[in-house]
Amino acid sequence: MRIHILDDWFKTLSGLPSFSMLDDHEVTVWTDHASDEAVLAERLADAEALVLFRERTTITRSLLERLPALRLIAQRSTWPHIDVPACSDHDVLVCSGKGGDAPNVAAAELTFTLMLAALRDLPGQMASAKAGLWQSGVGRTAKGLTIGLYGYGRIARLVAQYARAFGMTVVWWASPEGRERARGDGEMVAASRAAFFAESDVVSLHLRLTAETRGVVTADDLGVMKPGAVLVNTARAGLIAPGVLKSALDAGRPGLAAVDVFDHEPLLDRNDPLLSHPRLIATPHIGFVTEQEIETQFREIYEQILAYAAGAPINMVNPEVWSRRSSGR
Repeated sequence: MRIHILDDWFKTLSGLPSFSMLDDHEVTVWTDHASDEAVLAERLADAEALVLFRERTTITRSLLERLPALRLIAQRSTWPHIDVPACSDHDVLVCSGKGGDAPNVAAAELTFTLMLAALRDLPGQMASAKAGLWQSGVGRTAKGLTIGLYGYGRIARLVAQYARAFGMTVVWWASPEGRERARGDGEMVAASRAAFFAESDVVSLHLRLTAETRGVVTADDLGVMKPGAVLVNTARAGLIAPGVLKSALDAGRPGLAAVDVFDHEPLLDRNDPLLSHPRLIATPHIGFVTEQEIETQFREIYEQILAYAAGAPINMVNPEVWSRRSSGR
């Protein structure tokens, strides 16, 4: 098959062991991001299979109309960036596994790293030292603080383990079903949503971005946070209602935010009002960007391609496409 892989910005994939799984196929790897749909359509004109690097490229109906050879989209995790009904209408099968039961260790580690960086103002202290000014301000220790974890999933539960090792108190908020699971596991669930945000010294978001969770964190939520609190987001920027985070930082509640995700990526404008905010610590969506994690994720993606090529696709999002093909319709 003619396989195109999008958005490998750091030229990572071809150097990983899993890449050899595609040796029997014609593979093109794009190491930049094409935001113009016409450019993207020209690049992918002969693509039979498309591999997506997370949500870096949005797959729209209009793009699909310009890709008549496309038959398969393979990726991992959720698919808010893919117009699945349009894929079905254009006979494009979408395959997307969600991984096994193991948590994304890389994302959990970065979450905790960002929290510690915010508590100790590591970016500010490092800049001060390099500028010859030595110390600049006083940080806070994690021990004795309360961390509120929003979302009762695998990554959040791993972050909770790290937090307890540092002597922090862990409190939870989630969907009604998530809160029930947490209580069943003997975890401490906040008395109310307002109490969760108001009483936590650190709030960390760990939700999948879906139609239901988009904008789930509101101005009212952030407005009750402590002036000294830290908001951490290594999940998705869309979980926070548009414009709310900057306004909250302007108002001083929370006092700091440490984020790995933005509404528009890659964000290359260093003067962007949120990115340049003095109360923001930021990393460029590297929560999953470790050699081990990318190898794990793309090995699963390539397995989907090989299964499709063998006539036995797995992790089908729109199986009706395969049913039509199998029945000759």
